[in-house]
Order: sequence, then C-alpha cells, then structure tokens
Amino acid sequence: MNFTKACKEWNITLSDEQNKQFEDYFHLLVEWNEKMNLTAITDQEEVYLKHFLDSMSLILAFDELEKVHGLNKEKLQKGEFSLIDVGTGAGFPGIPLKILIPQSKIVLMDSLQKRVTFLEEVIRKLDLNNIEAVHARAEDLGKDSNYREQFDLSVSRAVANLAGLSEYCLPFVKVGGAFVSYKSGKAKEELLAAKNAIFLLGGSTVGEKEFFLPGTDMSRNLIVIEKKQPTAKKYPRKAGLPTKSPLT
Repeated sequence: MNFTKACKEWNITLSDEQNKQFEDYFHLLVEWNEKMNLTAITDQEEVYLKHFLDSMSLILAFDELEKVHGLNKEKLQKGEFSLIDVGTGAGFPGIPLKILIPQSKIVLMDSLQKRVTFLEEVIRKLDLNNIEAVHARAEDLGKDSNYREQFDLSVSRAVANLAGLSEYCLPFVKVGGAFVSYKSGKAKEELLAAKNAIFLLGGSTVGEKEFFLPGTDMSRNLIVIEKKQPTAKKYPRKAGLPTKSPLT
C-alpha cells in the first residue's frame, strides 16, 4: 500500500510537513506501545492504512455533513470547526484529522491518564496547535458546561453499540452540529436499534457513508447524526450505564 497513492484516491494531497508528522506519529506510537498497550497494529503499512487513512475518512462524509443545519462543506474543508474525539485511545481519529486539517480546533478525550500523557507527547513532538488532550470519562465531561454542547462535531472510533456511543457523544454537540460514528462494515441493524435512543438525545440520523479502505476489501461506514435539539440534562447517565444498559 502506497500511502501517497491511497490518499490520492480520496483527493488528499499531503505536504512534506504533513508526511513528516505522520512519520513521527508512527514512530512515537510504536515506541510507546512497547511500554503500554496503545494498539495491536504495529506494522507500518497497516498503521498507515487502518489507523491513519481510516481516521481521515471523515472527509468522505462531508457531503452528508453538508445536510446538517449548522455545517457547510466550505467551512469543513477550511477547517473552521471544533471537534471532540470521544474515547480517542492512541489519538484516532483526532490526531490524523488534525494533521490533515490543521486549522481545526480539536479536543482528544480519554479515560486513561497514561494514554493522555502519550497524546500530550505527540502534540508536543508534532508541534500541533489548537488541540488538547483531556483525561476524563464521557459521562462526567458531558455534564461539564465548558464542554457540553460546545462542539460542531463529535467523533468516535470506539467499539461500542451505537445507542451507547450516542449517549456519550451527542451531549458534546451544539444544536446544528453532528456526531459521526466510525463503524466497521455495515451498520443498518445497529442504526435501526439505536433510532429511539438518538431521538431521546436530541439527534436525528442524516445518513451513512459506506466505503472501502483504498486497495482493500475492508468495508467501513460513517454514520452521521445531526443534533436537532438540546440533550436533556439527565444524559449522559452515570458511569457505565450507557454501555451496560443502552437507551431503547
């Protein structure tokens, strides 16, 4: 897999500086992965494909996001948006998106302090601006007025059911913004099961963007949910409940 060629399939052209940032990010990821569990994928080609490119796939959903009341394609392409990455782990998709769209304002949120320490090192080494890593649980940060309903976009690649993810992510989104859930493969059944939960949280499904990672048969799906109404104050519920007992 040639990274430059794969990027061109999605009309992405990276500068030398951006390529260097991805290279440095990869080396930091592998180095830190030896002392803490960040990723099971350490082969360079696989990291670039399954982490970096997959994270950048948000740009493929810009047509769907343009249907959201408070967003437009020009604003998105120029990076004139704020984004929170919920459960970011090793920084996916937030850091690749920040490298790709430097003008964006990004918050990386994770519940594990040692991962946040890693993210802070990445931010420093890559000389990224207008980005911060926050140690918190979504259930708590989602109630904090400094973060609640403050973002144009909330994104997550976390492995959880869509109803639970919506309860974690929609409280961060402004009315007129959107939550984008990264999913592997088709997600129609999951979307159907989460329909009422999304409604209860003030959201409405706009659409899906299905695609394959370049040069592979690996299917992916971006689910776009618009924030139509403020989220009721009782959401998100206390720690663990959104996952253990999803809204129905």
